[in-house]
Amino acid sequence: MKLLKMTLIASLFMSITSFLGNSMVAASSMDSAEVEQFVDQMMKERMEELRIPNAAVSVVANGETIVSKGYGLADMDESRQVDAETTLFRLGSISKLFTWTAVMQLAEQGKVDLSADVNTYLDFEIPSRTKTAGESEPITLTHLLTHTPGFEDYSETLYRLSEADTRSLHEYVQGEMPARIFPPGYVSAYSNYGTALAGYIVEQVSGMPFADYVEQHIFAPLGMEYSTFRQPIPEDLAGHMAQAYRYVDGEYREGAFEFLPGPAGSMSSTAGDLARFMLAHLQGGSLDGETILAEDTVRLMHSQLFAHSPHLDGMAHGFIERTVNGQRVLFHPGSTMLFDAGLYLVPSENVGLFIAYSGGNYFAHTEIFQAFMDRYFPASPVMEGASENVPAEGTMERSRSLVGEYHQNRRNWTTSEKFISLTMGMIHVDLDEEGHLLVSHMGETSRFVEVEPNVYHNLDRGEAKDPFGDFGTIVFGKDPAGSMMLMADGPMTYSKVPWYSTSGFTFSMLILTLVFVIGSLVYSGIASGIRLVRRRRKQHQPILAVTARGAAAVYGLLAVGFVSGIIVTSEFDPVYGLPKAYFGVVPAWAPVIDFLPVLMVLVGAALVLFTVLAWKKGYWRRGGRIHYTLYTAATVVLLWIFSYWNLLMIF
Repeated sequence: MKLLKMTLIASLFMSITSFLGNSMVAASSMDSAEVEQFVDQMMKERMEELRIPNAAVSVVANGETIVSKGYGLADMDESRQVDAETTLFRLGSISKLFTWTAVMQLAEQGKVDLSADVNTYLDFEIPSRTKTAGESEPITLTHLLTHTPGFEDYSETLYRLSEADTRSLHEYVQGEMPARIFPPGYVSAYSNYGTALAGYIVEQVSGMPFADYVEQHIFAPLGMEYSTFRQPIPEDLAGHMAQAYRYVDGEYREGAFEFLPGPAGSMSSTAGDLARFMLAHLQGGSLDGETILAEDTVRLMHSQLFAHSPHLDGMAHGFIERTVNGQRVLFHPGSTMLFDAGLYLVPSENVGLFIAYSGGNYFAHTEIFQAFMDRYFPASPVMEGASENVPAEGTMERSRSLVGEYHQNRRNWTTSEKFISLTMGMIHVDLDEEGHLLVSHMGETSRFVEVEPNVYHNLDRGEAKDPFGDFGTIVFGKDPAGSMMLMADGPMTYSKVPWYSTSGFTFSMLILTLVFVIGSLVYSGIASGIRLVRRRRKQHQPILAVTARGAAAVYGLLAVGFVSGIIVTSEFDPVYGLPKAYFGVVPAWAPVIDFLPVLMVLVGAALVLFTVLAWKKGYWRRGGRIHYTLYTAATVVLLWIFSYWNLLMIF
């Protein structure tokens, strides 16, 4: 028996050693030609499948760039090929890594304190009150680094297609300041504004415009000659910019240059330059004798700064954590309306991968990185083993309270954008007969099994369908407002909403009330038309009764106009992939829509008064009074829905 036990232990030790040895060999002997061949194959497949017109990739390993390659046409009209060293792509939120690197430089020099109130460094004040907790502790750079400042999110102020419509960084951070919803440090909610604010602090502390600071303190030392935060692209680089295209209705359509808040997403660069940035971060902050960060600072920047649970990947100092095939990965995705990109570092293996392209799928770079990891750093058989899929005793009772609809905490609470939370970023949680949670996320439903109270593992996960992790583990807790909160990997959380805030209830009531109001309006019009054709005179009615019916007709017309206006101004643009209002394109008559709610409220109040008079004075027949009462009730419900979702912004 003792001999058998020793044999098993030795066998296990040899298996583990063999796996680790293979991993180390793969890391240290990555042949550049073989890696290039693999990347070529992956890019060819993805570009054909997703109709990606242009792309660039760089791979670094063991202190050198082993692949730097362009694919497709940077400009179709000129038949200009993508050059990985000189063709610029928009990086979107990968820009944030440069903002955080700048912040860490200033922290290293003692010019900023990551734990200090950000108001210390600003020439305006961030209010101290939050929507859910009243007076709250100050926001710090640590909160901004981890996307936990508690801000709501604005989307309609993020993109513009004209330089004339673009605000300066100071105008943006002061004029577009979002409301504080949660106390800082408790709820992850990815924040573009938070990063823009950090970039403005870099300006204030350094005394230099943000773009100048990054050029002098990051780009120049690293030899990143084809990189810029400036908008539009400077003249000497403009000819190297990749033109963005999207495949729509059988053809590639060209997109315009996008203007974004600088520190949060305006950077343009090349695969070659990003390789140099990755090498610097993988080599303790230095490259070719130039240093942008001390080794201790890089070690700190790469360390975990926040996570909602020990079971989840969280945030380093600006980098997002992710576990892939058992390896800790530091990464950041980036997207504009037209471009997508991903930067991935595997510090333990001294390896990095960067991908950028236009017109494709947001998840293409995550899929390519997963394939890269499967090829060179595959998961061990132990890691691939599935968790026990039988729910433990008592799971059904514990899990029942988790069932419901969850909305992203990266959303809007105070403007008309609040309504968008009903159309995107939702998670639905249900419970099957065996006690598994059925979690619908990103268009897919997966079974989750409880592994300990409030911690669930995904039994059905395949390729990752979450922007910030593999959605393999979810954890439940309470947010500062007391609502159940679903937490996953990275800087995103979801809070359970009450029944009257769910998409099912809201859209059902919206449709029913609109159908009733519009149907009544149409019926009234048809009835009046028939009487006119048959030349039947209507029975004489009191002036107030006639006015009451007229008010009902006016409300119906206003409702039709208001809803039609919202639909028209929310027109989806197939090239940019968003409603046109999101990038500032709205009809000239759009301001009229803002005035309609005022009239709707006034007429709605009149309808309530007329309903009381109709019953008191005995207007019409009983059936007519009942219909009028139901019509008034529908208008009140409709007004409540519009008001709750901030579509009636009349004050």
